[in-house]
Amino acid sequence: MARQNPARRAALLDAAIEVLARDGARGLTFRAVDAQAQVPGGTASNYFANRDEMLTQAGARVYERLEPEGGILAGNPEGRTGRARVAELTHEVVERVSTYRTGFLALLELRLEATRRPALRAVLTERIRADVDANIRHHLGSGLPGDAATVELLHLAMNWLILERLTLPEVFPEARLHDLVERAVERLVPETRGEVPATG
Repeated sequence: MARQNPARRAALLDAAIEVLARDGARGLTFRAVDAQAQVPGGTASNYFANRDEMLTQAGARVYERLEPEGGILAGNPEGRTGRARVAELTHEVVERVSTYRTGFLALLELRLEATRRPALRAVLTERIRADVDANIRHHLGSGLPGDAATVELLHLAMNWLILERLTLPEVFPEARLHDLVERAVERLVPETRGEVPATG
């Protein structure tokens, strides 16, 4: 049965993300998703009971695709725990999220829709809060400087930086992005004893 094909479902959700990023939430229809996925008409409606279900599952799919590769968080052979390591991880997040442009733009559309759809708001709230909590656990468990508030403030700052980068890139030219991340880390993350200040 078609509903039992996870690869097809994932392809339809990826198509839904593309439609959201290109046409906005109002443009997200079963027909538009079928066309984007290049599948026969009626395919999406066999996988999703209604448009709300497709919206909520598209939101979850964005986060699946934004998950870092396994080695990124674990790959710290020198055991660095200072500001430089925080800056390195922050640059990686900005690049990973910015590279998935359609996913980020689709997520913006979903956030706007969530203000009108309680079920979608619940899904996004749970997923984003879980993501923030996981980042806090990793940060504290890795011995990186700062506390939970440090992670939350970096999360907020980097999300807005990515928003500017992908929607109004002329506000902060690309050449300044590296320095902006470095400065944010410098101001939000406490310096550890014996650490050499960043010069980037």
